[in-house]
Amino acid sequence: MTLKLSYHGQTTVPVEVEGLTPDWACDKTPAEIEKFEIFHGNRKLPLAEMFRVTGDAGDKCLEFEGDLSGVHWIGAKTASGHVRILGPAGRHVGSEMSGGSIVVEGNTGGWVGVEMRGGFIHVRGNAGHLAGGAYRGSTKGMTGGTLLIDGNAGNEIGLSMRRGLIAVGGSAGDLLGFN
Repeated sequence: MTLKLSYHGQTTVPVEVEGLTPDWACDKTPAEIEKFEIFHGNRKLPLAEMFRVTGDAGDKCLEFEGDLSGVHWIGAKTASGHVRILGPAGRHVGSEMSGGSIVVEGNTGGWVGVEMRGGFIHVRGNAGHLAGGAYRGSTKGMTGGTLLIDGNAGNEIGLSMRRGLIAVGGSAGDLLGFN
């Protein structure tokens, strides 16, 4: 059974869920997952203050729903399992992931799949800047995996990319950064 995370936060302050991956959640109860610490701006708080948690993560499947455009780091550092995002998502979706898959049923902010080493990301909308690229100061962008963007993508797609595949169905911004 899939673990469902329904976002009910009403804030303009960024929310960060870095570390909440299928690998981390798979052996936890919903009560333990509700206690996972997230950031709301510079404040730490339990996941349950912003998300309703239902289901079971034993199958390594997480499903996020709601307007997640202000929620960042969804699926970052995923190594296995599946993440599905029903709606728009914030920055850093699937950044530094090494395996597993992420499907976004909407748009994403910047840095989707940045420094990705493996796995599969499919954005069924538009993506922001630096998709599959490198963080500022880093010498390596994406080194493996597949990143599909059905819509448009921002600037510097694949900046310092070494390996992997990025496909954009719409238009891409300036300075494609493939080396």
